[in-house]
Amino acid sequence: MLITLSIFSASAFAESTMVVNVSEENIESLDTVLITGKITGVSQYKPVKLTVKDPQGIVIYSPLVAINDDGTFRKLIQPTLPSFKAGTYSITASHEETQVTAMTQFTVTLADSSENQVIQPAQESGIIGKPIPSATVITMSADAINGSDSIKIKGHTSYKETDITFIVNSPTGNIISVGQTTPRTQGDFEVEIKTGGSLWKENGVYTITANQGASSEYKKSIQVEIKDGVVVPEFGAIVSLVLGISIFTIIAVSSKLKLSILSRY
Repeated sequence: MLITLSIFSASAFAESTMVVNVSEENIESLDTVLITGKITGVSQYKPVKLTVKDPQGIVIYSPLVAINDDGTFRKLIQPTLPSFKAGTYSITASHEETQVTAMTQFTVTLADSSENQVIQPAQESGIIGKPIPSATVITMSADAINGSDSIKIKGHTSYKETDITFIVNSPTGNIISVGQTTPRTQGDFEVEIKTGGSLWKENGVYTITANQGASSEYKKSIQVEIKDGVVVPEFGAIVSLVLGISIFTIIAVSSKLKLSILSRY
């Protein structure tokens, strides 16, 4: 009994460990920052708190991030509006069950806006040096059957030099899936995303973002509503169906009424 109690006490008060990192230590003002980390010795059902401070020490983000089964956590930080300020930003990770914290940082440098444009070859654009607006580089759509656990993403990109990274965010902003695909010769691309499981337990609107470019400067996002791990029927489709049934019912009742009236004569 004493030996068992001693072992239990030692494991119960095991020291927590935590690390936190960023995807890039030096970014430009419009780039996103992927924060990753790992924590041990705490309850996994309680989230990690991230505190992001700007170069002046002002807190700009303080999200609560879910911990995965293996103790890892991740969060994609978007630029503040209209963009990140130049300087060094600090990130602190903490948890309510331990005094152990972890810190990292990234530095933002301002870049010429002309760098965020793609120059097409003359045979593609028709005019040498004609820039493509960032908003028109990637186009895509989602194809999902109501009640399905699969979402097919199809699209096209005018920038074929780099792979496309897909990031799926839950309704609360947590990253639940990251993947890549290589555009075909003509710029078309296609990827399938599977829903369901513990990472898709939140009900609501999930955001799927395609990122491309040397600094992920080209982005396109679409949203899909998920409930109980599967795609939810679109509200508009339900309304149309109900309206169609109502009109059919009215016509049917009117026909029966007319037939009843005529039969009396």
